[in-house]
Amino acid sequence: MRHMPQIAHVDVNCFYASAERAFNPSLEGRPVIVLSNNDGCAVTRSPEAKALGIPMGEPWFKIAPRAKQWGLVALSSNYELYGDISARVMELLGRYSAWLEVYSIDEAFLGVKGTPHELLALGRDMKATVRRNVGVPVCVGIAPTKTLAKLANKWAKNNPAFDGVCHWDSVPAADREGLMRRLSVIEIWGVATHLTKRLNAIGIHSILDLSRADPVMIRDRFSVVMMRTVLELQGTPCIPMEEERIGRDQLIFSRSFATPITTAAGIRQVMSVYGQQASARLAKHGLQAKVLTAFAGTSHFNPKDTSYPSVCVPLPMPTADPVLLTKAAHALLPRICEGIRYARAGIMVTDLRPSGNQAPLALFENPHEERHVGTLLEDITRRYGRGSIGLGHGGIRGGPDWTMKRDMLSPRYTTHWDELPLVKAA
Repeated sequence: MRHMPQIAHVDVNCFYASAERAFNPSLEGRPVIVLSNNDGCAVTRSPEAKALGIPMGEPWFKIAPRAKQWGLVALSSNYELYGDISARVMELLGRYSAWLEVYSIDEAFLGVKGTPHELLALGRDMKATVRRNVGVPVCVGIAPTKTLAKLANKWAKNNPAFDGVCHWDSVPAADREGLMRRLSVIEIWGVATHLTKRLNAIGIHSILDLSRADPVMIRDRFSVVMMRTVLELQGTPCIPMEEERIGRDQLIFSRSFATPITTAAGIRQVMSVYGQQASARLAKHGLQAKVLTAFAGTSHFNPKDTSYPSVCVPLPMPTADPVLLTKAAHALLPRICEGIRYARAGIMVTDLRPSGNQAPLALFENPHEERHVGTLLEDITRRYGRGSIGLGHGGIRGGPDWTMKRDMLSPRYTTHWDELPLVKAA
């Protein structure tokens, strides 16, 4: 047992709310929600907010009239803070294993080894270290497979007896079966509503039912992916640990506007900003793109104005040049209808490949890439913040009115010099 590989799944509890509480202890014990882009709806709810019956995705305009009565604290999404807190958590977790897979902004898988007693001690140490050094609470689930580790984490989070750490194999088999019998199959990782209905139709209602199913039958009726889930529930690892993917299939920059844009000039500025953001991101990962797609659209709740223009632009050569990407994105402008209220726009770069794989002929060399303008934009933005630099229309100062609405934004404590927390000694 000592040398059997295990997988630890570490997940930050109510991540956005916990990140806010790390720098504002007055939020402890109070109901807190964090809102989506443009202060739209609740995307994170503290346990106290959940106890009030606030559902996930509830629009803020429905919650706002009762917020004062509830003592509810609503905050805009502070992405700069959350990204930095996430990086700190992942850096700490990386000290516990050479094999770390960052699965999302608030969760990761780690490859671990040891006896059940050693693994429980390891999980408790990870939990305490993250809490002490970063200030956010985590739960840890440890099991032979990723699917069981996720299930163990869910159990640790919802059962105070575990104190936030559950080692699957240390729990009596009868208790494990009891849990799996009580939980609907929709609770398992990767099983959504439509798939749940199909499983229910053949008599599989609980996670225990799925774990006892014939993997070959599941493969024939559903898919190889579903068969892997069954095997994972039975203790056979089928979903390998993956290293972080630097080379991606595509990059997308898109966001809804706080205030609709009704002019081609406004969309030009959006395209300029997104083109330069794409350039900086490509340069950061050492990638170049061969195709750019630009798009815009009106709101689905505005049946009077409907317009969804898009354009696909093959680039003359693989590039991360901000000037070329911005010019390509501007190809959308002739398709913009003046006076139409556009609610969102974006660009997508695809056919990505590593930079420098093939040197262009001197005739086609791009002076902006030679001078690493994209890398320069990324460095300055990282140091001085978004909006600190831009080319052409993407550098217009004064704050365009289409930028994201964040009226209840907390300070970006760790990423902006003028918003650093102040500590005073008595």
